[in-house]
Amino acid sequence: MAKKEIFDISMELNAETPEWPGDRPFEYSLSVTKEQSGSVNVGEIKSSTHMGTHIDAPFHYDDDGLKIEEMPLDVYLTSAQVVDVQELGEVGVENLPEPEEGVTAILLKSCSWSDRQQFPETWPVFSGAIAEWMKAKGIRLLGVDVPSVDQQHSKELPMHQSMNKHGRYILEGVVLDHIEPGVYQLAALPLKITGAEGSPVRAVLYR
Repeated sequence: MAKKEIFDISMELNAETPEWPGDRPFEYSLSVTKEQSGSVNVGEIKSSTHMGTHIDAPFHYDDDGLKIEEMPLDVYLTSAQVVDVQELGEVGVENLPEPEEGVTAILLKSCSWSDRQQFPETWPVFSGAIAEWMKAKGIRLLGVDVPSVDQQHSKELPMHQSMNKHGRYILEGVVLDHIEPGVYQLAALPLKITGAEGSPVRAVLYR
């Protein structure tokens, strides 16, 4: 049997992982050591739910939207197509290829977040028309290698709202620098956090 190729496309979570400006920084520490307990180390995590590689539930931008525990899991366990959009300041439908057969997720490789220990100053603008295109093509999930599908200071969140209108889902902060364009299997399952609007994920591509 051929060995499965697995590509980790997740950001590491540690004290150097940049949070969205104004959010809580990530912190992991041992709350109980093996020496203290006599048997085990026990850690605790403090974090924003939108740290590193994460998904947005619709409740993040819609008070009536689905919450994390209500999300359809098959969206995050599917065939994904990595698309190269490097050097584009704006990404629209015209920049997207016809999806390969069976693909239900598109991951956009912009390589515009070069230093993952610093929150980026800029990243590409994604057209809201992409969400309508996704619905027409049967694509349910959009993944981007930047902190958000919208711009940092946007209050209207046009891309989030377009995705919500068309029933599409969002994966943000993936790391695609080392990934060649093409079709892979994707696993990016969220934690089952009751009532939550987002969750970090361990995202991997495999063949």
